[in-house]
Amino acid sequence: MRMSTWIRQHIAALRALLVLTVITGIIYPAVVLGISQIPGLKDKADGSLITKDGKLVGSSLIGQAFTDGKGNALVQYFQTRPSNSAPADGSIPDGYDPTNTAFGNMGPESVVDSLDASDPKKDKLSLLSTVCSRSAAVGRLEGMDGSRPYCTSGGVGSVLAVMGDRDSHGLVTHPTQVISVNEPCSTDPKNPTTPFQEAYEGVKVECAKRGEDYSAGRIVPIRGDASSDTPVPTDAVTASGSGLDPQISPEYAAIQVARVAKARHVSEDQIKALVDAHRSGRALGFMGEPTVNVVELNYDLDSKYPSKG
Repeated sequence: MRMSTWIRQHIAALRALLVLTVITGIIYPAVVLGISQIPGLKDKADGSLITKDGKLVGSSLIGQAFTDGKGNALVQYFQTRPSNSAPADGSIPDGYDPTNTAFGNMGPESVVDSLDASDPKKDKLSLLSTVCSRSAAVGRLEGMDGSRPYCTSGGVGSVLAVMGDRDSHGLVTHPTQVISVNEPCSTDPKNPTTPFQEAYEGVKVECAKRGEDYSAGRIVPIRGDASSDTPVPTDAVTASGSGLDPQISPEYAAIQVARVAKARHVSEDQIKALVDAHRSGRALGFMGEPTVNVVELNYDLDSKYPSKG
């Protein structure tokens, strides 16, 4: 009797398994697939893919780096925002690796670089120096002032480590040594390093020594004379959370119009019109910010205004 009940229970369980497998594993996926192929939904369901001359070239949902593969911007294209999504082996040096989405994981207190004692290529830049270097690079590319507050003219964070005894509030009242922690000493005697600031509270500022630990000092960021109203927008120097976003702000697109128009030998008004065609407003009219899809814009540029250079 017990064996019979046990068998019936397992047969019922097996039947339930088979029925649910058919419903959830075959019927439901088939219905969803059928709905996704309805005109108007098919393109999004297939991944919003972009084709050029019959070849698949990307997706409007995934950003791409329009560079020469060595990090140098191709002047005939609008540039995307930086990406932290890149494999550790450096096979995709400019990011936008969809198999390795990542964010920088650095906050506003990340202002001191880690300077490798043996190899400058192994230096780990702080968030501040990363923003400074990117802003300077964008400024050079677009022919404008890329300087920002708390950045040196060399494109690193203008940060001092002030050594000396501290008072009850943690302030160094009588500095004994001051180091520009993000500016390493030059090993070339003919080209010595000059810190961004000559002196701090009467003490001469020294350049940093690679591998040296300056954590004992009080870290003091120096604002400098650069205006906070920089023409280089925030999304030009910071990555998105996923590192894959294909959109930039209209402000970042606007500062690139002149360069792209010159490279493609067309008027700025023609380029502006194309930018506007790929601009999206806020979701539901109030969520998020207006954006420009760079991937779609660049491929549209190649179709309408092919680069001759």
